[in-house]
Amino acid sequence: MATIEEQIKELEDQIANTKYNKATESHIGKLKAKIAKLTAEDEKRRSSKGPTKGFYVKKAGNATVALVGFPSVGKSTLLNQLTGAKSEVGAYHFTTLDIVPGVLEYNHAKIQILDMPGLIKDASRGKGRGREVIAAARASDVILLVVDIFNPKMDVLLKELYNAAIRLNQKKPDVVITGSSQGGILVKPTIKLTKIDVETIKDMTAAYGHVNATIVVREDINVEQMLDVLSGNRVYIKCVMAVNKVDLARPGQLESVLAMYPDYKTVPISAATGYGIEELKQTLYDTIEMIRIYLKPQGKEADMVEPLIVKKGNTVGEVCEVIHRDFKNNFRYAMVWGSSAKFPGQTIGLDHVVEDEDILTIIVKR
Repeated sequence: MATIEEQIKELEDQIANTKYNKATESHIGKLKAKIAKLTAEDEKRRSSKGPTKGFYVKKAGNATVALVGFPSVGKSTLLNQLTGAKSEVGAYHFTTLDIVPGVLEYNHAKIQILDMPGLIKDASRGKGRGREVIAAARASDVILLVVDIFNPKMDVLLKELYNAAIRLNQKKPDVVITGSSQGGILVKPTIKLTKIDVETIKDMTAAYGHVNATIVVREDINVEQMLDVLSGNRVYIKCVMAVNKVDLARPGQLESVLAMYPDYKTVPISAATGYGIEELKQTLYDTIEMIRIYLKPQGKEADMVEPLIVKKGNTVGEVCEVIHRDFKNNFRYAMVWGSSAKFPGQTIGLDHVVEDEDILTIIVKR
């Protein structure tokens, strides 16, 4: 019997030999769904053999940024510029053999920055400790792609991240699959589908192994996004790109690199001289979307010097968990002043969403 790798290779060959058009779309979608299912089985088989040596980095601060790039693009120098951490620097491949953490303090926020070993071709299949590096990247809030202005092509690296189920600057598709005991596969789109048809969705879902299911599609998705939904292991991470060594660039070189990546937030920097580092700090802070909450003890003045840093969209309940879990367990009510309040001192509950520079009083059971 063919191994999983051989089965995947055979299916990939079938896709490569099939001309893509409207008539073959469903067939190719089915093949891709089968590959995704086999890949998931392969991952499960690998993990059942016991844990491989990985990188353990204790989470610190309000958010985590992973420095991702090819070897020798200047990640270690950049870490030193951002955080003052000491990461070994050398102008040769694989200087960083472990993940080196540092903390950037900016606008009262503490942002953990991880300098990781450079990614290479086939990292997503485990080459060059790629699986461990990617696992750490998957757990980050933002991926900071570090690009060498003299070697700006990132196709291989972006493909490795994609193959590792990391979706940069994308949102999770608005599709819900609900299993059922009978009735076959029922697709219910709530909008007009232009990139994929109902039959292709059905065929892909069946190929992935579902027999009875209802699929509600609230977004005009394509085949790749449907694969992501079926796989269920994708992570959706914001991404910023830093183009390094701009101090050494020839006239027009930076502009041509920026034109290669119009869809990314891009910051020109020189990790060696410090050029662009302050702009990069602000860009990371803005991308993470952190907000400041000022706490006001009952009957006292608010602490307007040291705000509590939380993520945009957080609720009062999540603010309580940041302070101490007992605050949520013993919560009675809260009062808020600021942008999220309908009027100053509004009484609110755990599900109230706070906004930047709100002042909050939390009342707990005694």
